[in-house]
Amino acid sequence: MKPIATALLTTGLSTLAGAEPVPATAAASAVLPAAQRIAAAGSQHAIAGPAQFFTGRARIDPLYAANDQVNTSGAYVTFEPGARSAWHTHPKGQYLVVTGGVGLTQEWGKPARRIQPGDVVWCPPGIKHWHGAGLFTALTHMAVTPSDSDGRNVDWMEHVTEAQYREAQAHQSADTISAAPAGTDHGTAAP
Repeated sequence: MKPIATALLTTGLSTLAGAEPVPATAAASAVLPAAQRIAAAGSQHAIAGPAQFFTGRARIDPLYAANDQVNTSGAYVTFEPGARSAWHTHPKGQYLVVTGGVGLTQEWGKPARRIQPGDVVWCPPGIKHWHGAGLFTALTHMAVTPSDSDGRNVDWMEHVTEAQYREAQAHQSADTISAAPAGTDHGTAAP
């Protein structure tokens, strides 16, 4: 093995960040942490979004559950065209990473905002909101959601009415649309 590779394996990458190197004898005698676990793609069963929390067809593909070290769970959520969550809040907030399609998210009392692949949405704790697909487009996002000390990660509320959804479609905020590169057509004109 080349000397630089040996040094990196022995002292760890933390040395590159300014930490003190660990002598080779100490590194060799240290207790090893638990091994990595891989949840193979398709090894966890997808579930239909329950009608009490979703309008239209939504599918939840679990990715990982919270554990003793990381108090968040993750899942892909796919909304068919016209599908959406009910209004809800998160006691510790939630990140949404949009991976496919085009959709909307809306905070209570504010205009809906268009979301598309590459967008990352932070839903702050306690903010009433919904998210879902566009009227004619599906949406997939990865949800990363921490739990509170009681294990709760969402508080569900009433459904988004058809009138609220149609209003959101008609009056969505163009802030993400106007930031698109010149020549990009997102199907909606900026105000």
